[in-house]
Amino acid sequence: MRFYTESHQYYCGIDLHARNLYLCLINQEGQKMLHKRLPNCRERLLAAVEPYRSSMVVSVESTYNWYWLADLCTKEEIPFVLGHALYMKAILEGKSKNDRIDSEKIARMTAGKMLPQSYVYPQEMRKTRDLLRRRLYFVRQRAAAKGHIEIVNSQYNLPALNGAANYKNKRDGIIEHFPAGDLQCSIAADLATIEHFDRLIPDLEKHLVGRAKVHDHGSFELLQTINGVGRILALTFLYEIHNIVRFGKAQQFCSYARLTKAQKTSSGKTTGKGGRKIGNPYLKWAFSEATVGLIERHPAVKIYFEQRKNRLGKAAAYARLSHKLGRCIFHMLKTGDKFDVEKFLKF
Repeated sequence: MRFYTESHQYYCGIDLHARNLYLCLINQEGQKMLHKRLPNCRERLLAAVEPYRSSMVVSVESTYNWYWLADLCTKEEIPFVLGHALYMKAILEGKSKNDRIDSEKIARMTAGKMLPQSYVYPQEMRKTRDLLRRRLYFVRQRAAAKGHIEIVNSQYNLPALNGAANYKNKRDGIIEHFPAGDLQCSIAADLATIEHFDRLIPDLEKHLVGRAKVHDHGSFELLQTINGVGRILALTFLYEIHNIVRFGKAQQFCSYARLTKAQKTSSGKTTGKGGRKIGNPYLKWAFSEATVGLIERHPAVKIYFEQRKNRLGKAAAYARLSHKLGRCIFHMLKTGDKFDVEKFLKF
């Protein structure tokens, strides 16, 4: 957990919503200079904080709509801090909770150097990262439509389709495979969804690869030297990590990628584990996929995996290998070295 520790003359905490915000601005002594609700209007916000902006920091919880506020602060050269939503949840919960109280808590946490800090992803790559995430959503929607066809086929105990929906040249006759009426209409809707995404997804991938060549400085090709990491996984690593320098240690990176488990202790005794949802779920998915691909393509990695699986179990063996791959990618991006399976097994 990182805390914002910079000192300023004024601290502005904002509780941000879709159409309005509640701001609380305090000075170094903790006196409230401003505490009011405003619409989400750039001009109104700047006018309200104008007397204090020369030595002020703005802090806000990492909700879904923080982009415009971060971009405004960057443009106006006002320091901006993004609070980590999951860490802040435990702090901001109280007996009484409303926008006015939350904004003041955020301001005082920032002033007291106790605001858990999240990474402010740079504006120039943010839209591409969001498009990449959208592409993953579309892939999952297509898979859901394919899965629904198989589910309906099983519901009515019809002859097996053998994954015919996965292949364009085998889709003819799928609709007629089902009883006429509403059922055929449902299957036709699934096939129309699949065919639409079959056209859309390759176009998005082509666009994303083009954008990677603009934003990248060699990491995109470097990541693909790992057997099992293709264009999509390399894009995911590239845009979800952004800059490996922001992680001081390999263990910090692995924690961010959800490759480690947090252990809770008290008085020298282990009381449990937690924090599984703190981190980047897209990196967790990418590492899971890359680990499976690595095992399939490297006999030495497969032997390593089988040895751990026999001793620890399948899930723990995958986790160990994913953690090892996380440390390996951290090293590769730091040094620029290509993937070497012998070095990988030593991590």
